[in-house]
Amino acid sequence: MIPDPWELAAYTLERQHPLTRRWVDDETRLGLLAELHAGVDILLATDRSIAESRAERMAPGTPVDAMLNHWVAVADDLSAMLSMRFEGLDITKPFVDATPMSRPLEPRDLPALAAAAQDLYGIHHPRYVRLRSAEPVDAFPGALRDRRQYAALIKDLQPRNVPPGLVLTPATNVDHYEEAQRAYDAVDQAHPEHPTQAHLQSKESLQESVEAGRLFDVTVDGTWAGYVGALTDSEEALALPAYVVEELILTPAFRGKGLGTHLSTLMAQSLPPTHPILIGTIHANNTGAITAATQAGRQNIGGWLLQPL
Repeated sequence: MIPDPWELAAYTLERQHPLTRRWVDDETRLGLLAELHAGVDILLATDRSIAESRAERMAPGTPVDAMLNHWVAVADDLSAMLSMRFEGLDITKPFVDATPMSRPLEPRDLPALAAAAQDLYGIHHPRYVRLRSAEPVDAFPGALRDRRQYAALIKDLQPRNVPPGLVLTPATNVDHYEEAQRAYDAVDQAHPEHPTQAHLQSKESLQESVEAGRLFDVTVDGTWAGYVGALTDSEEALALPAYVVEELILTPAFRGKGLGTHLSTLMAQSLPPTHPILIGTIHANNTGAITAATQAGRQNIGGWLLQPL
């Protein structure tokens, strides 16, 4: 039987990084988590019409049950909600997500979770199971690194020693979108693993951030140097009242100058004062971005790992 939203919320709260539980009281967090689980995990486990639509779009001809979420007992003391997913909605990149679970993940659980994923969704040939843990990176031998989250209270992110000429200005349009794409292309060329770690958000998404006052032009001595922006409606907020970094890119001429460390703090102080926390998601292998985040005062609060199938 699928737990109710509050049961799932209690399970999930237990697995959160202790630091985040000091930022928001447990009662508030439980309510936000229950709302999230009801609107995503339980809905995808019970609404067959959604599963039918997903199957038709992503995997025509496959059973509807192979698109539903399933709450599965994978061990005597562990149950998990398994969900069929596709990276970026790309049907050639199937994987299984196993985020809600009845207790914190342990290394001994990986084989059982992999077996359950194959049993339920093998027809889709998923490449891995994605899991989440607040434990340090590489705490699960055999699993692959994925994205980590670096967060802080915005009040603690005070700009310090900002280089002269570095300015953030609320964007009024996305006229520099093509320049931003070229900046991503340059990083991809220099670092072949980068395309699997980060990509430029869609023009439409950035335009929405412009209209909400959450996208900023970065200029250095008056020259456009990049974008930085944030979202509020994101699963990566972890049911926290948080801004999530949506975009942070510098053009090649301004990379490698130590500017990235200042962008998140400058943005944090420029965002509307409605959310007290800033979270940024960074791949565990992206050492440059991690260095910039930690030097700015953000801390690692956990992240995802991939168990190959």
